[in-house]
Amino acid sequence: MLRGGLGSRSCRRGGGGLWRSPCPAAAAGGASSRSLGALRAASASPSNGGGARSGGAPPAGASNVKPLDGVKILDLTRVLAGPFATMNLGDLGAEVIKVERPGAGDDTRAWGPPFAGTESVYFLSVNRNKKSIAINMKDSKGAKLIRELAAVSDVFVENYVPGKLTEMGLGYEDIKKIAPHIVYCSITGYGQTGPMVQRGGYDSIAAAVSGLMHITGHEDGEPVRPGVAMTDLATGLYTSGAIMAGLLQRYKTGKGLHIDCNLLSSQVACLTHIAANYLNCKIEAKRWGTAHGSIVPYQAFKTKDGYIVVGAGNDQQFVTVCKILNLPEVSKDSRYKTNTLRVQNRKELIDILSNRFSEKATIEWLQLFEGSGVPYGPINNMQQVFSDPQPCTSRRH
Repeated sequence: MLRGGLGSRSCRRGGGGLWRSPCPAAAAGGASSRSLGALRAASASPSNGGGARSGGAPPAGASNVKPLDGVKILDLTRVLAGPFATMNLGDLGAEVIKVERPGAGDDTRAWGPPFAGTESVYFLSVNRNKKSIAINMKDSKGAKLIRELAAVSDVFVENYVPGKLTEMGLGYEDIKKIAPHIVYCSITGYGQTGPMVQRGGYDSIAAAVSGLMHITGHEDGEPVRPGVAMTDLATGLYTSGAIMAGLLQRYKTGKGLHIDCNLLSSQVACLTHIAANYLNCKIEAKRWGTAHGSIVPYQAFKTKDGYIVVGAGNDQQFVTVCKILNLPEVSKDSRYKTNTLRVQNRKELIDILSNRFSEKATIEWLQLFEGSGVPYGPINNMQQVFSDPQPCTSRRH
């Protein structure tokens, strides 16, 4: 499963590049095992792109250098939050070495259909820009190889239940002894302390416990799981940002650190104003469907042939919406003059607007809203998303 050499850190004297860490000269026996040597050989020389930058002036062709070029990440994560985080770091130029179980590999390799050939599309969606190696970490030789790889890496990312890797001699304190420069990141369901730390963490469970499902769904309907694993994805984004901050801190202090990311804390942090409403005003949250609890109108409206989402974030935008809908009398109605009043009189106003939106096809409304300054858009299916010129225009080149 190895897809290329891992590379080794350049140990030149002098310089002080942002991503350079102390040279792990004697760590893990100098990382001298024959197997590790074979893994490193393909990119051991700077000309092959391996090794951390030794600082100073940017190299020739610096315009093509990615932000994390030279950063080596040992990725022990599985499923979604961790792989999504390391994939984003790989997109920014980091060299990511993904460690998987011999035989089965990452659980998501079996998640399908659909499959692209023999590979799970789910697995492929969060594991681009990575090299893969199978290591049995429960075996002492496998654990030794992990330590040797950690000694020549900048970042170590794992998502095991707290204490599991420590049992194998691969916990933070263990790795810190052989790689004091390491930015070690643990991703868990519930953190490193507290009564729930030994529970496994899956997105839907954390979404339920964190209250996300409580606020998601139709106003009078059952709790709903979001269409994608938002808790996992949010945790992955927090993780990638924390790792980059950790690399900056190491640059300043010369020391590594342990980062703790978890699904529950990440999702609770993402509750933002919903959490603030409760903590400051003791207002219990509820489900609003596509609508917003504090802004009216800001929701999907059914058209003749589909849906359009319109948001009036201020009073002037509301006046513009009424003008486009040819409802000037509504914008002048004292019940709808301000957003606070529109929230208080939500039902009556939404009924009026819904009736008008149902009179035309989606494309007609899109044309009328074009250039109005009011935020709007259709509810697209996947075919429409990926045939829309905007995502294709704004993608990275």
